[in-house]
Amino acid sequence: MTRFGFLLAIAMSWIGAGQLRAADTPTPRPNIVWVVVDDMSANFSCYGEKQISTPNVDRLAKEGVKFERAFVTAPVCSACRSALITGCYQTTIGSHHHRSGRGVETITLQNGVVPVPKLFQQAGYYTCIGGFNAAGKRLGKTDYNFEWDRSIYDGNDWAGRKPGQPFFMQVQLHGGKYRGQGPNPAWQARIRQEFGSNTDPNQVTLPTVYPRDPVLLQDWADYLDCCRFTDREVGQLISRLEREGILDQTVIIFITDHGISHARGKQFLYDQGIHVPLVIRGPGLKPGSVRTDLVEHIDLAATSLGLAGIAIPKWMQGRNWFAADYTPKSAVFAARDRCDETMEHLRSVRTDRWKYIRNYLHQRPHLQPNHYKDDKAIVKRLRELHAANQLPELTERLLFAPTRPREELYDLQADPEELTNLADDPKSAAQLQAMRKLLSDWERESGDQGVKPESPSRYQSDMDVYRRESGPKHREILERNIEMNLKWVREGK
Repeated sequence: MTRFGFLLAIAMSWIGAGQLRAADTPTPRPNIVWVVVDDMSANFSCYGEKQISTPNVDRLAKEGVKFERAFVTAPVCSACRSALITGCYQTTIGSHHHRSGRGVETITLQNGVVPVPKLFQQAGYYTCIGGFNAAGKRLGKTDYNFEWDRSIYDGNDWAGRKPGQPFFMQVQLHGGKYRGQGPNPAWQARIRQEFGSNTDPNQVTLPTVYPRDPVLLQDWADYLDCCRFTDREVGQLISRLEREGILDQTVIIFITDHGISHARGKQFLYDQGIHVPLVIRGPGLKPGSVRTDLVEHIDLAATSLGLAGIAIPKWMQGRNWFAADYTPKSAVFAARDRCDETMEHLRSVRTDRWKYIRNYLHQRPHLQPNHYKDDKAIVKRLRELHAANQLPELTERLLFAPTRPREELYDLQADPEELTNLADDPKSAAQLQAMRKLLSDWERESGDQGVKPESPSRYQSDMDVYRRESGPKHREILERNIEMNLKWVREGK
């Protein structure tokens, strides 16, 4: 252990605003395990979900620290994961477009930025990334938008480490993706086999914006069963660590890569898309602690390095939540850019009470054509109800208006579901101006690369990859959507 790491281990026995408990003697460097889940919001018992029971995530919260207000900086997989693994805003490192840099025009990290596993390797850690039951040599989901070297991972499971060697493991769980794009009898049958029964769709509570339609209710019930299944996987991970006698030497960090995939969730900057669960259990952490301050997922890299006693590089924008000099954030920021073929430019800032969203492409509709999302049964059903004029006025206005406001302002204290836009309310003018400045300052100071439109050549480079990967049916839809996006650009939309 380095002298820095030794001193940090001592210091962390009393710092962290009550989140750390005293230790009589220094402990070995802890193992660090990230449990990263796809497409899932904070629908766990410890976060107040009543429809299902999630005892294993609840156990992590009871024995560790629960963060009630954790947010991702990007509400879609690859942009979020690119930020997560570097500890930098995806907009700063140029990885803000979803599944970008995969064609002939690649993206490389600049200014000394390297993926976090490399820093753990350099400190003597065994680094690995895998699915829940790792097999063979296949790595788990990475989904980074920049060029990276496979050698930053030593394997896909910690079993390959040297005796006594600490490890950094990323456990990738399928999460909300288990339910698929539409009604999934196979998934429902698996849940019945595992748990004895399925979540009853008639008992589901939907967000106000969604109509209580059978298709949407069934999808949400299937999603809650994904949460139950994910919780069981977490329990199996805990059991393995207990069997190997290393649970109390291991920091377990449970987080998702963005919120539920839905019409106002994944890919969007409402809390349904960016608010995520975050629970940390490990040596030195005070059991049952609850953090209510605002945190961003890019801080996870710095926090993990800090818990391992590894120096945090100056280029990293994230900060260690448990450091003695950590200052709670007054605001968190998020960005959504192109997803697949669909061009977009959204930015948001969220404070304790207020949310401000800037729609740069406000002349486009909220639910722009997108071959991935339009293939979902829930979106198909919403479009059917819209075409038949059968949607409630609120749903019609928020999801299917032909254009969007340039700015959205929400009082989260009075309106937690973000349904009433106060941007044009004279009473909120001062707050609107303050939030505008917060966001503009962040864009400038963080070096937001999304201020410039994506070049036509890079767009076509990435679209060529989508063309190759799409089947004939999807390719026809993809081409139609690509042409529509290019047409809107020509029209100044």
